[in-house]
Amino acid sequence: MKPAVFLDRDGTMIEDVGYLDSLSRVAFYPWTVDAIRMLNRAGLPVVVITNQAGVARGKFDEAFVGETHRSLDARLAAGGARVDAYYYCPHHPDGIVPAYTRRCDCRKPGHAMIDQAARERGLDPARSFMVGDKWLDIQAGRGAGTRTILVRTGLGADEERQPAAGVTADAVVDNLAAAVSWILAKLKT
Repeated sequence: MKPAVFLDRDGTMIEDVGYLDSLSRVAFYPWTVDAIRMLNRAGLPVVVITNQAGVARGKFDEAFVGETHRSLDARLAAGGARVDAYYYCPHHPDGIVPAYTRRCDCRKPGHAMIDQAARERGLDPARSFMVGDKWLDIQAGRGAGTRTILVRTGLGADEERQPAAGVTADAVVDNLAAAVSWILAKLKT
C-alpha cells in the first residue's frame, strides 16, 4: 500500500464558482498544474475527492460531472500533469432529484470516498494527505486517517477564521502549491 494525495476539487484545484454547470466556468488556479505535476514526479497518486450536490439539486447530471473531469484531465495533460482518479458524491439530503436525495456516507465530511479509493487503488490513508478548502474536507481526511491540509483558496481563508469545533488541520497554507511543498517535505522526514 502506498501513500497518496487526496484533493478537493472546487476551491482547491479550481476556482469555486458555486455550482459549476458549464465548462466555460472552469478556472484553474495558476499553480494547479505545476503542483499536481510535482506530486506526479514524486510518485504520489493524486485522487480527487469531491462533493457534487448539484446532481441531487438538479443543477447538472452525472454525465456533466464526468465531462468536467475529462476536461480537467485534458488541461492537466497539456501541462504534463495528471489526476489518477476522481471520486465524487452526487447525493444531498435536500436534493430535488429523488434518486440522489438522501443522506450517505460518501458525502464529505464522511470519508467513504477516501476509503473506497484506498481499497480500489491500494492506498494507505495513514501515509496519505487530504487537501481542501473547507473543514468538511479536513473532517473527511481525519475520519479516514490521513494527514490534513487546509488551503486558504476558495473558502479556506473564511474557514480558517471560523474553525469548526474539535477539528484541526495538520497544516494551514496559502494554496495547493504550498500544500505540495509541505507534503514533499513531510515525506522526506
